[in-house]
Amino acid sequence: TRKKGVMDFIIAHRFGTVDGGIYELFGLDNASIRIGLEYALTDRFYFGLGRNSFEKTYDGFVKYRLLRQSTGNGSIPISVTWFSSMAIRTLKEPEYDLNIVDRSAYTHQLLIASKVNSVISLQLMPSWIHRNVIHPEDINNDVFALGMGGRIKLNPRVAICMEYYHQFQSLNDLTKNALAIGFDIETGGHVFQLQFTNATSMVPKGFISETSNDFFDGEIHFGFNISRTFQVN
Repeated sequence: TRKKGVMDFIIAHRFGTVDGGIYELFGLDNASIRIGLEYALTDRFYFGLGRNSFEKTYDGFVKYRLLRQSTGNGSIPISVTWFSSMAIRTLKEPEYDLNIVDRSAYTHQLLIASKVNSVISLQLMPSWIHRNVIHPEDINNDVFALGMGGRIKLNPRVAICMEYYHQFQSLNDLTKNALAIGFDIETGGHVFQLQFTNATSMVPKGFISETSNDFFDGEIHFGFNISRTFQVN
């Protein structure tokens, strides 16, 4: 979570898969974009809204920090944050008669993190995704997954990051576990994130449970995010 009064404006991109070769300029000929705005109402409560061009999805989320890692007397070795989001897929599907409620999906996560030292941070993300209505080719309305993430700081402004989600119950037989590897580069008020991932969607219900590409078969998307932070209060 951010400190009280901090606003984040985020532009995120995902290009096509690099296995498209030079004809597709290794995926750069195709792109989806998400624009998001996030705000910290308090030091513990954080919320945001966004719109992803992929599947024309609108999303909103809230985060609340339950525990904060601390040292000294009464130290707490981990931080724990609750995350809930709602996504509405508005892509036109004439073959289905779906209203907004039918098109909605919900993600709930418990983010359990620990800053091991000044260089390494680790996180576990038990996750539950629920869809009100699923397509005929799908199997489960509910998807359960465990995410694992890590960060290694190379210097005060550059870090290597990794995230992986293992599905215990999948949406259908075609989905794959999502994997992302990238770099975070801080430049004062901006953060640039460069990523390689098999996930196309940039909202949690999508990248956790709808990823259909195989990372190890070369079906990898290059992507980058730009985040601009404002102290508005």
